[in-house]
Amino acid sequence: MDLLTPSIGNIFWAALVFIILLILLGKFAWRPILDAINTREANIIDALNQVRVAKAEMENLKADNERIIREAKIEREAILKEAREIKDKIVNEAKDLAKAEGDKMIEQARQSIASEKHAAMADIKSQIGELSLTIAETILKQKLESNDAQNQLVENILNKANQN
Repeated sequence: MDLLTPSIGNIFWAALVFIILLILLGKFAWRPILDAINTREANIIDALNQVRVAKAEMENLKADNERIIREAKIEREAILKEAREIKDKIVNEAKDLAKAEGDKMIEQARQSIASEKHAAMADIKSQIGELSLTIAETILKQKLESNDAQNQLVENILNKANQN
């Protein structure tokens, strides 16, 4: 049993060696190990914070991209609407101009027809007048070949003038 029971000297030396080992480990090993663990913990916390910041930035960029896309769609719709309005305006102006030109051409045609009608009427009147004179002259020549017929015609005209 002596082997199982330590002596006081062994306990003293074992305790002394253990305390020296603790002091040496505390001085040379634990501080660097704890510093390394603390540094690693700080690095992990910093990396987690950077991940959170990057995630927040990604969310902000995603929101900005969505906002920019919405604004671009709105601007595209506004440009398309404006283009449609300009197209409609140009088409309406062209229609109005064509209608005005057509009305102007119709009015000019009417005026031309009216002036040609008046010219034709004047020409017809002139021809009728000349034809009437020719007919009257021919009839008078035939009726007034004799002196008696001429005298009778003059008397008839004078009688009609006196009656009026």
